[in-house]
Amino acid sequence: MIAKNTSASVIGIDSHPVVVEVDVSPGLPQFSTVGLPDLVVRESKDRIRTAIRNSGYSFPHTRVTVNLAPADIKKEGTGFDLPIAIGILTAEGIVKPDALTDYLLIGELSLDGSVKGVHGVLSAAFQAQETGFRGVVVPRENAEEAAMVESIDVIPVEGLPEAVEFLNGMKTILPFKVDVGAIFRQSLIYPFDFKEIHGQEQAKRAMEVAAAGGHNILMIGPPGSGKTMLAQRIPSILPALSFEEAIETTKIFSVAGLLDKKETILVTRPFRSPHHTISDAGLVGGGHTPRPGEISLAHHGVLFLDELPEFRKNAMEALRQPLEEGVVTIARATITASYPARFMLVGAMNPCPCGYFGDTRRACRCTAQQIRQYQGRISGPLLDRIDIHIEVPSVRYGDLAGKYTGESSAAIKERIDDARARQRERFGDEKTLLNARMSVRQIKAFCQTDEESQRLIEMAVDKLGLSARAYNRILKVARTIADLEGDPAIRSSHIAEAIQYRNLDRKRI
Repeated sequence: MIAKNTSASVIGIDSHPVVVEVDVSPGLPQFSTVGLPDLVVRESKDRIRTAIRNSGYSFPHTRVTVNLAPADIKKEGTGFDLPIAIGILTAEGIVKPDALTDYLLIGELSLDGSVKGVHGVLSAAFQAQETGFRGVVVPRENAEEAAMVESIDVIPVEGLPEAVEFLNGMKTILPFKVDVGAIFRQSLIYPFDFKEIHGQEQAKRAMEVAAAGGHNILMIGPPGSGKTMLAQRIPSILPALSFEEAIETTKIFSVAGLLDKKETILVTRPFRSPHHTISDAGLVGGGHTPRPGEISLAHHGVLFLDELPEFRKNAMEALRQPLEEGVVTIARATITASYPARFMLVGAMNPCPCGYFGDTRRACRCTAQQIRQYQGRISGPLLDRIDIHIEVPSVRYGDLAGKYTGESSAAIKERIDDARARQRERFGDEKTLLNARMSVRQIKAFCQTDEESQRLIEMAVDKLGLSARAYNRILKVARTIADLEGDPAIRSSHIAEAIQYRNLDRKRI
């Protein structure tokens, strides 16, 4: 007898339906799985056989063939355990096949028959919704995650016998429900606030401009000047995630297995800060079985690279495509996966190996050659993709000891929200939502300048030797500065401030 049910395979952050076909036929005892399964799926046969027996059912002493269709899609992970086991029990006449057309099944089996949580359940739940299933049968620990899709029934099960009884109509399991709106509207509490930073007014202004337009930013300064503190506070001034953005970000964390069991959806923008020893695959994504890297985990949030020159050259150069296109594609022999990577890059670096080049308080011990080599670790093409370069000097004692506190993150966020609202109104129905993502055509349309501004830009290009990309970056940043001030036109003062944010173009030795 042949039995069929449906599960899902996650590729990238999206799920694809997989039909699990099980045939139990006469012959020597054998359990084979076909349909491009990975090693984990092939190993599941011993786990499934033991789970069925320990759940009180008999495993067929005949030939068992499992086909995972379509056969040209790589099947990976432990989520096929439950649907394969249900398929075998259906072929044996233990499970009625009628209910299998209504539900998508996913879950890992323990040797005692209990159902354990798996990765990518949120994507599978969306797939069930799109395919027209009534609901999904999932491990109980994944129920809250799957319940983010409100239009389907989420049936949580703790063990294989419970799943069998539900599908046979012998046990009623109420669909798991959560109040998605209440969860998403919960108060956003960030652990950091800009009012905690003393001094560094110019750097805080640059952070505000960067956050308003979604611009990438690089901070250059000596150790202890507050670069990390500034970066950590950027999420607190970014606009709140929309529901669609939150779902997309949650999908990535779910696929990567990083979603906290207490979380059903990510309501705050991610802040990722990998160490400079991270591998290329860890930063960009990859591996034998593709997994999202830090740049995808920072999607709709902030990727902070401290000590930027210390990162591997290959890893830094691999950032160039995602910074331009907002997506990273990982190709392997049997699978190609694409992950979204639309993040705000925040870099920090010392001006030289010892860290004190240009510092007024401590002498630099580095030679000119050492400084050039150190700064040269960041390639020109990568620097061109960073809109804002600012200097973060050492903080004076008076600023540290003073009672004055700067503006709160909430006050800065209000201005940023207003600036982003102007950008949405300007771009209308176009896919572009931020000034930093404007195309050349949009720059020509929305970044018109007067004669005085043109002269300023011409002087900057001639003196600094700016590239065409850097020229466009200046116009984009100037457009954002004008938006923060509520000015419909770009003025010379906006251009002058934007040029000041090309610090490395002016300071590079």
